[in-house]
Amino acid sequence: MISFDPTEEQQMMRESVAGFARDELRPVARAVDEGGTIPASVAEKVAQLGLLRTWLPEQYGGDGADRSAVTGAMIVEELAWGDLALAAHLLSPRLFAFPILELGTASQRDRFLGHFAGSGFIAASAALTEPRFDFDLASLSTRAVAKHGEWLLDGVKCFVPLAREAEFILVYAGAGSEVAAFIVPRETPGLEISEREKNMGLKGLATHEITLTACRLPAEARLGSDAASGVVRLTSEMRVATAAIAAGVARAAFEYARDYAKERKAFGAPIATKQAIAFMLAEMAIEVDAMRLLAWEAGWHLDRGEDAAIESYLAKQYAAAAALKVTDNAVQVLGGHGYIREHPVELWLRNARGLAALDAIAIV
Repeated sequence: MISFDPTEEQQMMRESVAGFARDELRPVARAVDEGGTIPASVAEKVAQLGLLRTWLPEQYGGDGADRSAVTGAMIVEELAWGDLALAAHLLSPRLFAFPILELGTASQRDRFLGHFAGSGFIAASAALTEPRFDFDLASLSTRAVAKHGEWLLDGVKCFVPLAREAEFILVYAGAGSEVAAFIVPRETPGLEISEREKNMGLKGLATHEITLTACRLPAEARLGSDAASGVVRLTSEMRVATAAIAAGVARAAFEYARDYAKERKAFGAPIATKQAIAFMLAEMAIEVDAMRLLAWEAGWHLDRGEDAAIESYLAKQYAAAAALKVTDNAVQVLGGHGYIREHPVELWLRNARGLAALDAIAIV
């Protein structure tokens, strides 16, 4: 029987992250969107939450807690409620560290995981999405070929967060009939990082297109020794995170529109009492709950060690579409005010638009 009653520990962590999102992320969200930069002070404060250190083994300086996809979904939802661009920036090191933790060899864990146990923010990233209309995680155009005891990587990736800051990028590529991941140092010959992408939303998050041209890597650069099946699980974890993030953005828009509708009066009564507005708000609330439950259900399967490829895919696809619907409805509830930048609903709508295209934005 599926039960989503949070444990005491989950509830405490959720409340802690929610308070951080409320006090640290939401107040600077507009300035981040306008200025396009993330305050270094916010990135440093997030280390206090232990968003990565908590789940690292004690031998690498972590707290040794057991990872849970459901707990991760709760955390990323709250961060995205604060601001999506800030959340994606703060969560980007997990895109590199968690796959190392889950699938890496002993030497890979020893080399990299200790860096993420400190009190500072360590930029790291992953490259998964490709700039083509028929992009398919199961059939990547980026290819890795084994040759003379080395790997040669060729391909193009886009929407790679923090690519210019990250010392290492985890690049996903097709290796024969499998999908594999490779640890690529930023200074690798043949790796070209483009100028920062100009996106419709997520303006505070620095994303880049990267081009790999005959990038020569040692054999040990491949994540794990035989991690093909594990990469499928990693993509499921990314999709659960994306669904939960979408729920956070949608919940922020719904709550703002609901509160606005209660205060805004037309013809002597709050517009929330008008049937058209009330029905729209009710549908938005239903969608937010549906998005969250789909993410938690997929996460529950992952926590049980089960294959959640279908559940996570459905959760991600549904949430990406529903978030766009909810944020657009929030703009409509505010009427003309929804279109001006004085209110954050237009920001949430722009951010929600990108969720359908983003896969490697976070991991639970």
